[in-house]
Amino acid sequence: MAREGARLRTATGRAGEISAVDAIVAAFASGRGGGVVLTRDPIDLRTLSARASTPFAVGAV
Repeated sequence: MAREGARLRTATGRAGEISAVDAIVAAFASGRGGGVVLTRDPIDLRTLSARASTPFAVGAV
């Protein structure tokens, strides 16, 4: 998970701006086959989802 999160974070070109926690959540969601991630920060998670091997939906709360 950590390596995939790092890969996703780096792939965005904004690794210094995107939270490592968001990247791990994205890697987990992608690894579980997608689904929906609810967050207060939908922009970063949508960016990560676009680069994931299995994209996932992102909902704002």
